[in-house]
This record gives sequence, C-alpha cells and structure tokens, in this order.
Amino acid sequence: LQWSSPPEAIERFKSQEIWFAPPQFYELCRLCNFSSLRELHRFSSDRALEGCERWMPVTLTASDGYIQLLPGDELYPEDPDYTGEKKIIMSTDKKVEDLMKEGSTFHRIVIKNISNLAVYVNIQAKYKHKNPLMINSDCSDYNSRL
Repeated sequence: LQWSSPPEAIERFKSQEIWFAPPQFYELCRLCNFSSLRELHRFSSDRALEGCERWMPVTLTASDGYIQLLPGDELYPEDPDYTGEKKIIMSTDKKVEDLMKEGSTFHRIVIKNISNLAVYVNIQAKYKHKNPLMINSDCSDYNSRL
C-alpha cells in the first residue's frame, strides 16, 4: 500500500500502476479541487447540511467506447432503470468523439478503454458540491491545485 494525493493517484492510474473504477476516478477528480485535508474538511463541514443526492450512472455504448451518463447530462434518461428490471440498453453506432461534438450539457465519464477515462462536467453541482476537475487519464495537462 502507498499513500497518494489525488493528483498522484491519477498519475499512477495514467501510468497503469493502479486502476480505479470510473466512480472512484470521478471522486479523485473532485478531490483535486482541494489543496489540503484542512481545506477539504472545512468544505465538508460548511456544506454538510445542504443535502445530497443518490446517482445512478447510465451507460451509453458507442461504437468505440462507453459514456457513463450522470444526472444533469443532456443524454441522461428521464426515467433511469434504477433496479435493472427493465433491462434498458442504451447504444449508438456513433463514435464517442461525435457524441461529444454534438452535445452541449455534460455530466459524464467517457471510457475509451479500461485505463483511458475522461470526466466532462459543465453543469452546476447541486447542494453546493464541487464539480470534478475535468481530467483525461491519457494526458497530463489538467488543472489540479494539489
């Protein structure tokens, strides 16, 4: 085991030393908003009573990858299949790049392969939360404050 800051963990993910599932990658990108544990604690304490929401990512299969859609994204279904009983499968013959060019309201994780993830968010976070920094795991030019 090795302790890593969020940006260090993302760098280790990018170099394929470690692996994170998309939700953990998303949260690490969100943690990159804070420069210290003290700042994170202050933020958490200040917004603790604001509320929270439960999310159900919905996977859209494209011809060359996947997009995990989150609430607020323009492609997120109005009535997501929370239980799996409906067995709804969202898919398209379009490429991920084309879907990104066509869209304008994003809250999604783009998955090209198991070690190539990118977070895209341009919606206002609810309950005074912080949006994740938009980090693409296959390049190192992201705007982390840590």
